[in-house]
Amino acid sequence: MSLVKELYEPYVLPTRARLATEAVVRRLGDGSLEPHVLERFFLQYHALGVYLTEPLESWVRREGQRCLFQGLDALGKALLAQARPEAQQHVMLMDDTRLLVRRWNLRRPCTLHAERLLAQFPTDAMRDWRLHVEETLTEEPPGAQLALAYELGHFHQTLGPVLLAHVARALGREALDGLTFLKENAQPATGRALTQARLMEDLLRTMPENAQVLAERGAGVLDIHLRFLEDCLQSAEAAVWSPPPPGAPAR
Repeated sequence: MSLVKELYEPYVLPTRARLATEAVVRRLGDGSLEPHVLERFFLQYHALGVYLTEPLESWVRREGQRCLFQGLDALGKALLAQARPEAQQHVMLMDDTRLLVRRWNLRRPCTLHAERLLAQFPTDAMRDWRLHVEETLTEEPPGAQLALAYELGHFHQTLGPVLLAHVARALGREALDGLTFLKENAQPATGRALTQARLMEDLLRTMPENAQVLAERGAGVLDIHLRFLEDCLQSAEAAVWSPPPPGAPAR
């Protein structure tokens, strides 16, 4: 048995179970959810997700440097090597947002503007996410940012295929063209996902006594991102059912 399953997962499994039971997850899978609401949800998910992912490269780099400073040379070097590819995560989300906006504008009467969607103010959950990462990068134990990345990967690998299935059901399979962020992060066997799993094993082998602390930090990731899904759905419903007054500029 891996150290992740033996030492870490028992503390995080109750929170992971919410990925199947949370009200927002059930609502997104409800066949009665109007397709244009679901489509607007995905616009929000991608546009607001840029705020969540834009600092990824710097976060990973900082954790790598912290590990090196603490004498965790192998982990530190591995994180520094992983940092640069993380810079593409928010770029994918921006590209996907622009693609989704173009599709929306071809079929819907209310014109949207990608740059305005990308410039929206962050929600409380989004701000809490950045705060959670910053606290993790400054508190003990070193390397704990790996637990955040690992649980975020689990979040995407669990809900990504579900969300993509909802898109295909409500909007047609052609709507899956593009969506590079969702499709890439939903795959459990990508090099990025396998690297995160290996690094978690290495971290627990180095400091098994910190498994519970690491799991608590990881569980916070899931809680915040479930709140983020709720924010995206609520704002999508508000935008769809509260049209702008006559003469208002296109959004």
